[in-house]
Amino acid sequence: MNYRVRVLPLAIEDLQEIYNYIAFELQSVINAENQLSRLQDEIQKLDFMPESFRLYEKEPWKSRGLRYFSVDNYIVFYIVNNEKLEVNVLRVLYGKMDFTRIWN
Repeated sequence: MNYRVRVLPLAIEDLQEIYNYIAFELQSVINAENQLSRLQDEIQKLDFMPESFRLYEKEPWKSRGLRYFSVDNYIVFYIVNNEKLEVNVLRVLYGKMDFTRIWN
């Protein structure tokens, strides 16, 4: 059973910011393209068995089903909707950020 993977607007913005930071701040367009490609590839793999990744431990997000996994230095946050067979990617964030500020 395959799920439809939806990357929501904030996550799209996150991906664009990641690309811009690597390409323009670090001045490495090739690395930016490669990083974006790896993130997109791993996100698309959520179409199969998306519940295999860990739940976010803090409430109220744990009971809402927020899950996450890492890709290089980034964390992908998403929620699975089993009724619609859908995965909603909410955010893609740098792994060393303070997530408590983001998820409050």
